[in-house]
Amino acid sequence: MNKTKTIALTAAAGLGVLLAYAATRPDVFRVQRSATINAAPDRIYPLINDMRAFNTWNPFNRKDPAIKLDYRGPAAGGGAAFDFQGNKDVGSGSLQITESTAPSRVAMQLHMVEPFEGRNNVEFTLVPSGATTQVTWAMHGPSPYISKLMGIFFNMDKMIGNDFETGLAGLKARAEQRSAL
Repeated sequence: MNKTKTIALTAAAGLGVLLAYAATRPDVFRVQRSATINAAPDRIYPLINDMRAFNTWNPFNRKDPAIKLDYRGPAAGGGAAFDFQGNKDVGSGSLQITESTAPSRVAMQLHMVEPFEGRNNVEFTLVPSGATTQVTWAMHGPSPYISKLMGIFFNMDKMIGNDFETGLAGLKARAEQRSAL
């Protein structure tokens, strides 16, 4: 019985250390990726600022070919939004443009309902450099305790960052195709 008690106490202590460590993690998170696109900002901006155009390259929508999208508000700019309901890889929620500054910045509010409730800020910045544009896609928001705990085992930057890289590659292909026309 002594050995079982020792194992139980050791496991409880390990769990306590893990839970305490999670509490020390940052209260906010930020994921960011950038890409250089061979097009002027005024060619790229409409592909972000218009929700239907946005969804032609949005990598999250491509994870579910049967995703349900319900557009609302204006087609582009502040107030443009869509609700989405997808499979387990996409979840459900809404995305709305909260700020639109042509042709350099689009800010959005992501409200996830499933698989986990969450509200995060999304920002696209476009910085011209000669014939190219540096496009940065960033997302940041609060990191509640459960997210801190999950972050010990899952690298959110890598998981979401890979999707951002895929999306930026899709945006690059669309923008450079448009520029060639």
